[in-house]
Amino acid sequence: MTHEQNGFININGGELYYEIGGAGDMLVLDHAGFVDSGMWNDQWSDFTKHFQVIRYDMRGFGKSDPANGSVCRRDDLYQLLKHLDVKAAHILGCSMGGTNVIDFALEHPDMVKSLTVVSATPSGFELQGAPPPHMMEMIQAAQKGDIALTSELQIRIWVDGMYRQPEQVDPQVRAQAAAMNIIPVQNNTFAADAQPLNPLNPPAVGRLDAIHVPTLVIAGALDHPEILRAADVMQQGIQGAKKVVIPEAAHVPNMEQPGLFNAAVLDFLKG
Repeated sequence: MTHEQNGFININGGELYYEIGGAGDMLVLDHAGFVDSGMWNDQWSDFTKHFQVIRYDMRGFGKSDPANGSVCRRDDLYQLLKHLDVKAAHILGCSMGGTNVIDFALEHPDMVKSLTVVSATPSGFELQGAPPPHMMEMIQAAQKGDIALTSELQIRIWVDGMYRQPEQVDPQVRAQAAAMNIIPVQNNTFAADAQPLNPLNPPAVGRLDAIHVPTLVIAGALDHPEILRAADVMQQGIQGAKKVVIPEAAHVPNMEQPGLFNAAVLDFLKG
């Protein structure tokens, strides 16, 4: 592989966009389910100084093809790494990407050198209490086809979080997230992920003790309490797992606090 490359790969009947940069051990970045691989812009230059890094757009996001019907995210990741001849890598995922990389690690343990899980829940984790504010309103807006309102409410839910008003959040972070978010909203990717293809069975939440690679769990201090509870469940369930809580950040701590986030991840990976 060259040090810098990007392109498209046909996987499971859809074109996936990917980028590779840097040199050294392989590090794979899996994005959250409301943005795309652009969420890692503030990590790219730091991480590629130490690793050969792959980031990609899942189907229905960014430059990749729309998700026509249900998809199996972990199989897309497997096929991508197989195509790029990656035998094993450090794997990092945020939110839906975090859920995906946990499932991937359980299905392909020999391909995972370490696991970094950000703002995620393991598959099968049951959320308790009321849904996040604006969630039901967002689903109704999506069902009506109101793209602008759906997108704004997704940013309210995930970027602002339940403890802040929009004006309390860095406007540049909101704008970056909104620009990425409009694509999955237009593609109705949310619906495709509501019924995933071939979900991991049994799900990850009851199998965390089967993960035997170094694991870092990261959460934003201002994220939904259930995401923070899930972080505790993973830290306790995965032997030797470390947990870092990033202050002054909600669901995308890497975008809000890139300095703290990058230092935590590189510290862990170098260790």
